[in-house]
Amino acid sequence: MAQASRARVTVGGLVLAVTLAAVLPPSAVAAGELPSVKPTTETPAVYDDEAGGNADADDPAIWRNPAAPDRSLVVATVKEGGLRVYDLDGREVQSIPAPKAPGSDDAPGRFNNVDLVHRMKVGSRVSDLAVASDRGRDRLRIYRIDGGNAGAPLTDITDPSAPAIFSASPEEINEQRTAYGLATWTDPSSGRSYAVVSQRERTALSLLELTAGAGGSKVRTLALPSQFRLPNGKSWTPCGEPGELPQIEGMVVDPANGTLYAGQEDVGIWRVDADLEGTPKLIDKVREYGIPGTYDEATEECVPGSDPGYGGTRLSADVEGLTLLKERDGDGYLLASSQGDNSFAAYDRELGDDNEYEGGFRVIAASATLDGTEESDGAAVLNEPLGSKYPNGLLVVQDGADKPGEPGRDATNFKFVDLKRVLDALDD
Repeated sequence: MAQASRARVTVGGLVLAVTLAAVLPPSAVAAGELPSVKPTTETPAVYDDEAGGNADADDPAIWRNPAAPDRSLVVATVKEGGLRVYDLDGREVQSIPAPKAPGSDDAPGRFNNVDLVHRMKVGSRVSDLAVASDRGRDRLRIYRIDGGNAGAPLTDITDPSAPAIFSASPEEINEQRTAYGLATWTDPSSGRSYAVVSQRERTALSLLELTAGAGGSKVRTLALPSQFRLPNGKSWTPCGEPGELPQIEGMVVDPANGTLYAGQEDVGIWRVDADLEGTPKLIDKVREYGIPGTYDEATEECVPGSDPGYGGTRLSADVEGLTLLKERDGDGYLLASSQGDNSFAAYDRELGDDNEYEGGFRVIAASATLDGTEESDGAAVLNEPLGSKYPNGLLVVQDGADKPGEPGRDATNFKFVDLKRVLDALDD
């Protein structure tokens, strides 16, 4: 095992020291050593083609119906297909299309991530809200949740005058360096609600305060690093298409201490204050960290060089969905989708334990028709009783390759997992 060492990264011109944990080579991580859990049900497959409305499952959020937990909902993004709302049996109860392109040369709406805000006053009503990042139009889309309306529980209350988040003009919107990852949170001391939004193909994070008019006003921004100083003295940037920087998508905020966790896909997981003040800390790295790569225009893929051995041992790029599993005693886990090896990693929620790694698991097939997850993107967990179906809580994860699917079509969907199975796997 290599000795721990120090590396330097640059954040907005500030050079920071980051501890590189001692690592094992990737070959030492056996594919079968993690425990497995099986899903209980799944949502209908969606298809990323013209016939399927270019729908591509991405990110879920779980809304608990306090009046009738059995009638709780899962709200999920399907990119150009908009939003889908599912019941706890995985059945679709509502489909909301993404906005159409305003002009023939403009990008249409494309919903990337979704998160929830609880008990926010909008107009004369206090409501729970679903907030989605619209990558196509560089906006937040906001929906009121009404659990009593069984056929159409979500109502669009987006402020039509809300400005673009990262783009200064329609031309910039069409370049699609737009709103991407999303995490919402409410400050318990002030009662104010916020969204942290990441920018596609860039390292920028933007903090927006969600206002009573269901819009968002920008508070501040932060850029995470795009270049890293390795222990061998070399400078490393993850390989990507020309002009692209290593982007962030999966994010979650721990409201108990105002901590944001952000997954930089080809780098690792960062921890920083959710108000985007303070110094970011890289708490774990992908196995591919530090590997040089050359972009091949012909194949549109990166050709990796030799591994210098500076990567982590638990995550394989991309780092994707992050979600927070809260326990009643204040403990719990940060769960992260390790897309490159079809697994999930769990870290201690407590900052006093420095987010220590606690284990991992895989979601495997339950039957010939209920498969596991591959190339999983978004994830959401709720450790609260959800009626008779999920009295121990629920984990929902995206499946990037749903099977059996239809021949010749790219199918994706969401798997529902009884949370007790996950907790038992992590306790093994």
